[in-house]
Formats: sequence, structure tokens, C-alpha cells
Amino acid sequence: MANEYRVEMKNIVKRFGGVLALNDVSFRVRPGEVHALVGENGAGKSTLMKILSGAYQKDEGTIFIDGKEEKISSPKEAKELGVATIYQEFMLAPHLTVAENIFIDRLSDKGKFINWKDLNQKASEILDQLGFGEINAKQRVENLSVAYQQVVEICKNLTRNAKILVLDEPTAVLTFTEIEKLFSLINKLKNDGVSIIYISHRLEEIFQICDRITVLKDGTFVKELNTTEVNKGQLVNLMVGRDMSTLFPSRAAKIGDVVLEVKNLNRGKMVRNVSFSVRAGEVLGFSGLVGAGRTETMRAIFGADKKESGEIWLNGEQVNFKNPREAVKKGLGLLPEDRKQQGVLLEQSIRVNTTLSALRKITQLLGIINFQKDKKLAEDVLAELATKYNSIEDNTSSLSGGNQQKVALAKWLVADCKCIILDEPTRGVDVGAKVEIYKNINDLAEQGVAIVMISSEMTEIIGMCDRALIMRQGMVVGELDRSELAEDRLIRYSMGVNENEE
Repeated sequence: MANEYRVEMKNIVKRFGGVLALNDVSFRVRPGEVHALVGENGAGKSTLMKILSGAYQKDEGTIFIDGKEEKISSPKEAKELGVATIYQEFMLAPHLTVAENIFIDRLSDKGKFINWKDLNQKASEILDQLGFGEINAKQRVENLSVAYQQVVEICKNLTRNAKILVLDEPTAVLTFTEIEKLFSLINKLKNDGVSIIYISHRLEEIFQICDRITVLKDGTFVKELNTTEVNKGQLVNLMVGRDMSTLFPSRAAKIGDVVLEVKNLNRGKMVRNVSFSVRAGEVLGFSGLVGAGRTETMRAIFGADKKESGEIWLNGEQVNFKNPREAVKKGLGLLPEDRKQQGVLLEQSIRVNTTLSALRKITQLLGIINFQKDKKLAEDVLAELATKYNSIEDNTSSLSGGNQQKVALAKWLVADCKCIILDEPTRGVDVGAKVEIYKNINDLAEQGVAIVMISSEMTEIIGMCDRALIMRQGMVVGELDRSELAEDRLIRYSMGVNENEE
């Protein structure tokens, strides 16, 4: 009789110095099931999966694959056992082509010579089978959109005949259509007997695609249950240990005068004749598919990219920022989409990252930093965001992805900006942390700050925004007031579907 479980991890313990990251955690997955692993940032999900993938070694406990105890001491051993892991942060070589990345460890079947025609053809066939035939196998990965880079990462792992596939936030950068393609692929793999471990903070996805759920909290096992046995509210309560019935907190901001106004902004094909305004105390949402031009528009406004034409007015003054430094001096902040490359300095301390945008608050005469004031300012704002860290002097790279995002946001909370642009502020952040970020956004609005929020989560746009603009192919194609915000309308505008079309 075949073993009931493909993976069994029993009584796993993992310590990092004096920190107990996992304490007696057990986890099991059947063949041919999609099993969700959920919990807040810092709950231990990634640590547990890194032990399964061989990146970390457990301190205590046992691991069984198909009923046989295994000592997984390296990623190579894990791969040989059929474990493939797709991390939230890509593991790609950007200067190599799509085909080279997919077959990075199998470029040649025979001898030392590479058959480039055959390699590119096989890569194209795989991409086509997965529903992404539009991706050119000969193109460099660095020239692909973030969404397509994720697709290449998935393809690279699926070509290794994995029987255990770990997906860590796989849809974070995918469009609606691409998510549906991914789910179709997951169902195909499930029917083929592959065990899929699915990590996501998007609860709607978990209830759509997963058969069972395991909940972790603070490095401990909470519960294993069938998806049909629980609703979203109950699941959130298990994850955070408190009632989260109100995901989007109420806001009592008074809408004031126009703070930022953009007129006929242009930059290449991605920003075409964009016009909008946002008022003090208002949260203005920007919705649309990945690649619609939302990020490119904000970078042109912020001075990160040079605009070709158009006018930008900030607090009644026409501005033309040559670089982000000028924008910050005038009271404009931008939380970027890519936190690791643009949002934080990974090898600098958490303290330095948090107060970097507000040095005037912590410096004395002659520009000397008051370290006591610096530390207190950083600790206070990080506490507001419920950021988890050991020491404020630790490098930001030591934090989980969600806590890195909180540090990136904290930088703008201390900067006293009159207008803040938030590009995907809750990407990769757990439900509990999202609520903390939403509260801080509301606090800023109530203080009279104008907020521009880009989000790919329609529920976030609907729940947080006073008004939303929808972009498609570099242009603003629709505007909806709060009373008009609905998922079907956002999708129709995003995909270019008229109201009377079926």
C-alpha cells in the first residue's frame, strides 16, 4: 500500500543563535493535493520550507519522503528527492536568456558543446505548454517584466520533474489572466500526483486552489484543517490570534485642497497623456494589470525617470524634479514596488534605513547625528507598524520580506511628506501586518497627507480608496468614486471590456 503522505515533517525544531524560530512543528502533505501553509510574517513558514529544501538544517525532528526517513543536508539532495522550491525572491541569472535560465544546469546533453537551436526550441515548447508562448526563449531575463520573470522561475523548476513543489507567493506579481493560467497548471500537476505546498497571504487564492491548510504562529503549529471546514474570518483569527473582522479600518479624514496635480504626462509607451490630481486627506488608488504603466507614471513624477512632456504641480507650485532627492525636499515620497532593489539598503542597519529620509530631525549643529534621538525615532515608528526584529542595529537583510517592507514604509512615515506615493505597499505582507499598514495610511490621511496608492489587489483598492483611477496600456482609461468601486468594474476597465460586452 502506498504511503498516505508524500511529505511528513515531525516535531521540527530550528534555532538561530538564541532565537527559537521553529518549536516542535509538524507538517504533512498528501500526493496530489494543494496544501496551504499560512501564518503572519515571522510565523516560520519560510524557515520550515527552507529545511525541506535543504537550505537550512533542522536542529531536531524527522523528515519523511514517501514514508522513508531522509536526511536533507543540501539543496542538491532535496532536488534529488523531488523537492522544487520557488521562492518569493527570484533565483534567476538576469544577464542570461530565458532558455539558459530554464536549463541552467543542463545546457548540454552530450559533450561540451551546446545545441542552441535545440535548447531554445525546448524552452519555447515548455513555455507554450504552460500557456506563456508569447515569451521569447532567446530574450534576456533582465529585459522581461517582473511577471514574466516569475513565469521563467516557475518553468525552471517544473522542468526538473518535481514531485513536491513549494510555491512561495507565486501570484504576487502576476496579472488576473496569468493567475488563471497558473491555477490551471497547478490543477494539472495536482492531477498528475504532484504535491504542492502553497504559501500566500491572499486568502481568496487559498480558498480557490487549496485542499487543506496548515496554520503556523510564532514558530509553532496551530492547526491543520480542510479548506471546507473554515471561512476567511476564522482562518485569519487562527493566524493572528485575535479577531480581525474589520480588515479595512474606518477613516475620518477631511478632504482638503489639491496637493499633487499632474497634467498630460508622457514618457514613452508606458506613460501616455496621464492627468490626475489628489487632495489632502485623500487616498487615491491606481488599479490596472501588471504592465499598465502605473509604476512608470509614478517614477516620472518622482524624478526617478525623466518625463518627456507634461506638467507636475505640488502644493500649488509647478515642479520638474531632476532626481528623487529634489522630490523629497519638496515633500513628495515614494515607496517603490521593488523593496530589495529600490526600497531599502539591505546591508545597512534597520535604524539607518528607517531615519534616512529625515536626517534633519536627528542631527545637531554641524550635522552631527544624535544617536539617542535617532534610535528612539526609529523604534517608535517601527513599533507602530508592529515590525519584528532582534536589534535595531541588525542589517535590514536579516528581516523577513514583510518586515523589510515595513522598514521601507517607516522611512516615509518619519519624513513628514505632504504627498506619499505607495507602490504595492502590502505586497508579500501577511494579513495582520496589512491591517497595521492600513491604519498608518489612514493616520497619514487624517493628518492631511495626500496618498496615491498603487495596488494589484482589487479588494485593497475597494476597501482603502476614496477614488480610483484605472490604467491600461499607459493611459488612464477610467475613474471610479468610492461608491462606484466594484471588482467587475475594475476588471472591465483593466481589460478594455465595455459595460455592454458579455
